[in-house]
Amino acid sequence: MTKIRVGSRESKLAVAQSMTVVDYLKRALPGAEIELITMKTTGDVILDRTLTELGGKGLFVKELDAALRDGRADLTVHSLKDVPMETPEGLPLIGFSKREDARDVLVLPEGCKELDLSKPIGSASLRRSLQLKTIFPGCEILPVRGNVQTRLRKLDSGEYGALVLAAAGLKRLGLEGRISRYFEPEEMIPAAGQGIIAIQGRAGEDYSYLASYLDPDSGVAAIAERAFTTALGGGCTSPVCAHAKVNAGKIFLRGLYYNEATGACRIGTAEGSAGNACAIGIELAEKLRSQKD
Repeated sequence: MTKIRVGSRESKLAVAQSMTVVDYLKRALPGAEIELITMKTTGDVILDRTLTELGGKGLFVKELDAALRDGRADLTVHSLKDVPMETPEGLPLIGFSKREDARDVLVLPEGCKELDLSKPIGSASLRRSLQLKTIFPGCEILPVRGNVQTRLRKLDSGEYGALVLAAAGLKRLGLEGRISRYFEPEEMIPAAGQGIIAIQGRAGEDYSYLASYLDPDSGVAAIAERAFTTALGGGCTSPVCAHAKVNAGKIFLRGLYYNEATGACRIGTAEGSAGNACAIGIELAEKLRSQKD
Protein backbone atom coordinates (compact mmCIF):
# COMPACT_ATOMS: atom_id res chain seq x y z
CA MET A 1 0.00 0.00 0.00
CA THR A 2 1.27 3.48 -0.87
CA LYS A 3 2.15 5.73 2.06
CA ILE A 4 2.54 9.50 1.64
CA ARG A 5 3.80 11.62 4.54
CA VAL A 6 2.85 15.30 4.40
CA GLY A 7 5.09 17.65 6.39
CA SER A 8 3.69 20.79 8.03
CA ARG A 9 4.40 23.36 10.70
CA GLU A 10 2.34 22.59 13.78
CA SER A 11 0.43 25.88 14.05
CA LYS A 12 -3.34 25.76 13.57
CA LEU A 13 -3.10 27.76 10.35
CA ALA A 14 -0.34 25.59 8.90
CA VAL A 15 -2.29 22.43 9.76
CA ALA A 16 -5.48 23.87 8.22
CA GLN A 17 -3.56 24.58 5.02
CA SER A 18 -1.88 21.17 5.00
CA MET A 19 -5.19 19.40 5.57
CA THR A 20 -6.43 20.72 2.23
CA VAL A 21 -3.64 18.65 0.67
CA VAL A 22 -4.22 15.64 2.95
CA ASP A 23 -7.96 15.63 2.21
CA TYR A 24 -7.29 15.90 -1.52
CA LEU A 25 -4.83 12.97 -1.40
CA LYS A 26 -7.32 10.81 0.50
CA ARG A 27 -9.88 11.43 -2.25
CA ALA A 28 -7.43 11.07 -5.12
CA LEU A 29 -5.66 7.98 -3.73
CA PRO A 30 -8.31 6.01 -1.83
CA GLY A 31 -6.00 3.01 -1.32
CA ALA A 32 -3.10 5.02 0.08
CA GLU A 33 -2.13 5.75 3.68
CA ILE A 34 -1.84 9.52 4.10
CA GLU A 35 -0.05 10.76 7.22
CA LEU A 36 0.31 14.37 8.41
CA ILE A 37 3.61 15.03 10.19
CA THR A 38 3.84 18.29 12.11
CA MET A 39 6.87 20.01 13.58
CA LYS A 40 7.81 23.22 15.31
CA THR A 41 10.21 25.40 13.32
CA THR A 42 12.81 27.87 14.57
CA GLY A 43 10.55 30.73 13.50
CA ASP A 44 7.76 29.33 15.67
CA VAL A 45 9.99 28.98 18.73
CA ILE A 46 11.73 32.37 18.85
CA LEU A 47 9.01 34.99 19.33
CA ASP A 48 10.81 37.80 21.15
CA ARG A 49 12.55 39.18 18.04
CA THR A 50 11.35 40.26 14.61
CA LEU A 51 11.95 38.11 11.55
CA THR A 52 14.35 40.75 10.24
CA GLU A 53 16.50 40.33 13.36
CA LEU A 54 16.32 36.55 13.09
CA GLY A 55 17.31 36.42 9.43
CA GLY A 56 14.02 36.09 7.59
CA LYS A 57 11.10 33.74 7.09
CA GLY A 58 13.41 30.96 5.92
CA LEU A 59 13.36 30.02 9.60
CA PHE A 60 9.83 28.69 9.00
CA VAL A 61 10.95 26.14 6.41
CA LYS A 62 14.41 24.81 7.26
CA GLU A 63 13.15 22.05 9.59
CA LEU A 64 10.66 21.00 6.91
CA ASP A 65 13.45 20.98 4.33
CA ALA A 66 15.44 18.67 6.61
CA ALA A 67 12.45 16.32 6.89
CA LEU A 68 12.27 16.11 3.09
CA ARG A 69 15.97 15.41 2.79
CA ASP A 70 16.08 12.63 5.36
CA GLY A 71 12.86 10.97 4.20
CA ARG A 72 10.62 11.76 7.16
CA ALA A 73 8.30 13.60 4.76
CA ASP A 74 7.49 12.94 1.11
CA LEU A 75 6.22 16.46 0.49
CA THR A 76 5.83 19.60 2.59
CA VAL A 77 3.19 22.32 2.61
CA HIS A 78 3.91 26.03 3.05
CA SER A 79 2.35 29.46 2.77
CA LEU A 80 4.15 30.60 -0.37
CA LYS A 81 4.84 34.03 1.13
CA ASP A 82 6.95 32.28 3.81
CA VAL A 83 9.10 30.41 1.28
CA PRO A 84 12.51 32.03 0.52
CA MET A 85 12.98 33.21 -3.05
CA GLU A 86 15.74 30.66 -3.57
CA THR A 87 14.80 27.06 -2.78
CA PRO A 88 17.46 24.51 -1.78
CA GLU A 89 19.01 22.36 -4.47
CA GLY A 90 17.10 19.14 -4.88
CA LEU A 91 13.98 20.42 -3.12
CA PRO A 92 11.89 22.14 -5.82
CA LEU A 93 8.48 23.72 -5.47
CA ILE A 94 6.18 21.21 -7.14
CA GLY A 95 3.23 23.51 -7.60
CA PHE A 96 0.68 25.86 -6.11
CA SER A 97 -2.90 25.74 -4.85
CA LYS A 98 -5.80 27.82 -6.07
CA ARG A 99 -5.28 31.23 -4.50
CA GLU A 100 -7.29 32.26 -1.45
CA ASP A 101 -8.01 35.97 -0.89
CA ALA A 102 -4.60 37.66 -1.28
CA ARG A 103 -5.52 40.91 0.47
CA ASP A 104 -4.28 42.26 3.79
CA VAL A 105 -6.93 43.22 6.32
CA LEU A 106 -7.41 45.38 9.39
CA VAL A 107 -8.57 43.61 12.55
CA LEU A 108 -9.95 45.65 15.46
CA PRO A 109 -10.28 44.55 19.10
CA GLU A 110 -13.37 42.45 19.69
CA GLY A 111 -16.40 44.70 20.05
CA CYS A 112 -14.73 47.80 18.55
CA LYS A 113 -16.13 49.51 15.47
CA GLU A 114 -13.59 52.32 14.96
CA LEU A 115 -9.80 52.36 14.75
CA ASP A 116 -8.20 53.94 17.84
CA LEU A 117 -4.96 55.54 16.63
CA SER A 118 -3.95 56.43 20.20
CA LYS A 119 -2.79 52.81 20.39
CA PRO A 120 -0.23 51.19 18.06
CA ILE A 121 -1.12 49.07 15.08
CA GLY A 122 0.46 45.65 15.39
CA SER A 123 2.57 44.52 12.46
CA ALA A 124 6.00 42.93 12.29
CA SER A 125 6.12 43.31 8.49
CA LEU A 126 8.25 46.08 6.96
CA ARG A 127 6.11 45.82 3.82
CA ARG A 128 2.90 46.45 5.73
CA SER A 129 4.43 49.14 7.93
CA LEU A 130 5.69 51.12 4.94
CA GLN A 131 2.28 51.12 3.27
CA LEU A 132 0.31 51.67 6.50
CA LYS A 133 2.08 54.98 7.03
CA THR A 134 0.57 56.19 3.76
CA ILE A 135 -2.93 54.97 4.62
CA PHE A 136 -2.84 56.20 8.25
CA PRO A 137 -0.37 59.11 8.40
CA GLY A 138 1.17 59.51 11.84
CA CYS A 139 0.13 56.09 13.11
CA GLU A 140 2.42 54.19 15.48
CA ILE A 141 3.34 50.68 14.37
CA LEU A 142 4.82 48.13 16.75
CA PRO A 143 5.94 44.57 16.03
CA VAL A 144 3.71 41.65 17.01
CA ARG A 145 4.80 38.01 16.74
CA GLY A 146 3.16 34.68 17.38
CA ASN A 147 0.49 32.66 15.65
CA VAL A 148 -2.82 34.23 14.66
CA GLN A 149 -4.56 33.26 17.88
CA THR A 150 -1.74 34.71 20.00
CA ARG A 151 -1.84 37.97 18.08
CA LEU A 152 -5.60 38.23 18.48
CA ARG A 153 -5.29 37.69 22.25
CA LYS A 154 -2.76 40.53 22.45
CA LEU A 155 -5.10 42.74 20.43
CA ASP A 156 -8.18 41.96 22.51
CA SER A 157 -6.27 42.49 25.76
CA GLY A 158 -5.66 46.14 24.79
CA GLU A 159 -2.01 46.06 23.72
CA TYR A 160 -2.84 47.28 20.21
CA GLY A 161 -5.49 49.41 18.53
CA ALA A 162 -5.55 47.07 15.53
CA LEU A 163 -3.66 44.33 13.73
CA VAL A 164 -2.90 43.92 10.04
CA LEU A 165 -3.11 40.29 8.97
CA ALA A 166 -3.61 38.26 5.80
CA ALA A 167 -7.21 37.63 4.83
CA ALA A 168 -6.29 34.14 3.64
CA GLY A 169 -5.12 32.99 7.05
CA LEU A 170 -8.17 34.31 8.87
CA LYS A 171 -10.51 32.72 6.35
CA ARG A 172 -8.75 29.35 6.53
CA LEU A 173 -9.11 29.44 10.31
CA GLY A 174 -12.79 30.32 10.17
CA LEU A 175 -12.09 33.79 11.59
CA GLU A 176 -13.37 35.87 8.68
CA GLY A 177 -15.79 37.58 11.07
CA ARG A 178 -12.86 39.36 12.76
CA ILE A 179 -12.07 41.33 9.59
CA SER A 180 -12.97 45.02 9.91
CA ARG A 181 -11.55 46.31 6.63
CA TYR A 182 -10.00 44.88 3.49
CA PHE A 183 -7.03 46.68 1.91
CA GLU A 184 -7.29 46.36 -1.85
CA PRO A 185 -3.99 45.62 -3.64
CA GLU A 186 -4.12 49.13 -5.11
CA GLU A 187 -3.63 50.61 -1.61
CA MET A 188 -1.61 47.85 0.08
CA ILE A 189 0.26 45.45 -2.16
CA PRO A 190 0.35 41.95 -0.62
CA ALA A 191 3.50 39.91 -0.12
CA ALA A 192 4.59 37.89 -3.13
CA GLY A 193 2.67 34.63 -3.04
CA GLN A 194 0.22 35.69 -0.33
CA GLY A 195 -2.86 33.46 -0.28
CA ILE A 196 -1.17 30.65 -2.22
CA ILE A 197 -0.24 27.29 -0.70
CA ALA A 198 3.03 25.91 -2.06
CA ILE A 199 3.95 22.23 -2.13
CA GLN A 200 7.61 21.29 -2.01
CA GLY A 201 9.13 17.90 -2.79
CA ARG A 202 12.28 16.05 -3.79
CA ALA A 203 13.75 16.33 -7.28
CA GLY A 204 13.24 13.28 -9.46
CA GLU A 205 10.17 11.94 -7.69
CA ASP A 206 6.77 11.47 -9.33
CA TYR A 207 4.18 13.87 -7.95
CA SER A 208 1.70 13.52 -10.79
CA TYR A 209 -0.95 12.50 -8.25
CA LEU A 210 -1.13 16.18 -7.21
CA ALA A 211 -2.12 17.40 -10.69
CA SER A 212 -5.77 18.10 -9.90
CA TYR A 213 -4.91 19.98 -6.71
CA LEU A 214 -2.56 22.42 -8.42
CA ASP A 215 -3.82 25.61 -10.07
CA PRO A 216 -2.15 26.89 -13.27
CA ASP A 217 -3.18 30.54 -12.73
CA SER A 218 -1.70 30.53 -9.23
CA GLY A 219 1.49 29.14 -10.72
CA VAL A 220 1.66 32.01 -13.22
CA ALA A 221 1.04 34.60 -10.49
CA ALA A 222 3.65 33.00 -8.25
CA ILE A 223 6.27 33.04 -11.00
CA ALA A 224 5.70 36.72 -11.83
CA GLU A 225 5.58 37.91 -8.21
CA ARG A 226 8.66 35.95 -7.16
CA ALA A 227 10.58 37.00 -10.28
CA PHE A 228 9.89 40.67 -9.48
CA THR A 229 10.95 40.28 -5.86
CA THR A 230 14.04 38.25 -6.68
CA ALA A 231 15.17 40.72 -9.35
CA LEU A 232 15.15 43.50 -6.74
CA GLY A 233 17.05 41.41 -4.20
CA GLY A 234 13.98 41.26 -1.99
CA GLY A 235 13.44 38.44 0.45
CA CYS A 236 10.93 37.53 3.09
CA THR A 237 11.82 40.52 5.30
CA SER A 238 12.06 43.13 2.51
CA PRO A 239 9.30 45.67 1.82
CA VAL A 240 9.63 44.76 -1.89
CA CYS A 241 6.37 43.07 -2.91
CA ALA A 242 4.15 42.24 -5.86
CA HIS A 243 0.66 41.07 -6.70
CA ALA A 244 -0.49 39.55 -9.99
CA LYS A 245 -3.93 39.00 -11.45
CA VAL A 246 -4.27 36.31 -14.11
CA ASN A 247 -7.23 36.11 -16.45
CA ALA A 248 -7.78 34.44 -19.81
CA GLY A 249 -4.10 33.93 -20.48
CA LYS A 250 -3.14 37.50 -19.54
CA ILE A 251 -1.30 38.74 -16.47
CA PHE A 252 -1.43 42.14 -14.75
CA LEU A 253 1.34 42.74 -12.23
CA ARG A 254 1.64 45.48 -9.62
CA GLY A 255 4.92 45.84 -7.75
CA LEU A 256 6.52 47.98 -5.05
CA TYR A 257 10.19 48.95 -5.18
CA TYR A 258 11.96 50.22 -2.07
CA ASN A 259 15.49 51.59 -1.84
CA GLU A 260 16.72 50.97 1.70
CA ALA A 261 19.62 53.39 1.28
CA THR A 262 17.53 56.39 0.20
CA GLY A 263 14.06 55.47 1.45
CA ALA A 264 12.68 55.92 -2.06
CA CYS A 265 9.50 53.96 -2.73
CA ARG A 266 7.93 53.45 -6.15
CA ILE A 267 4.96 51.47 -7.41
CA GLY A 268 4.47 50.38 -11.00
CA THR A 269 2.55 47.95 -13.17
CA ALA A 270 3.16 45.71 -16.14
CA GLU A 271 1.03 43.34 -18.16
CA GLY A 272 1.33 40.77 -20.90
CA SER A 273 0.93 37.11 -21.78
CA ALA A 274 0.78 34.66 -18.89
CA GLY A 275 3.40 32.62 -20.71
CA ASN A 276 5.89 35.44 -20.12
CA ALA A 277 5.23 35.70 -16.36
CA CYS A 278 8.89 35.54 -15.32
CA ALA A 279 10.01 38.08 -17.93
CA ILE A 280 7.20 40.46 -16.97
CA GLY A 281 8.25 40.33 -13.32
CA ILE A 282 11.87 41.06 -14.18
CA GLU A 283 10.90 43.79 -16.65
CA LEU A 284 8.82 45.65 -14.04
CA ALA A 285 11.58 45.34 -11.46
CA GLU A 286 14.17 46.79 -13.84
CA LYS A 287 11.81 49.62 -14.86
CA LEU A 288 11.23 50.70 -11.27
CA ARG A 289 14.88 50.33 -10.29
CA SER A 290 16.07 52.44 -13.24
CA GLN A 291 13.87 55.42 -12.37
CA LYS A 292 15.67 58.25 -10.62
CA ASP A 293 14.82 58.97 -6.98
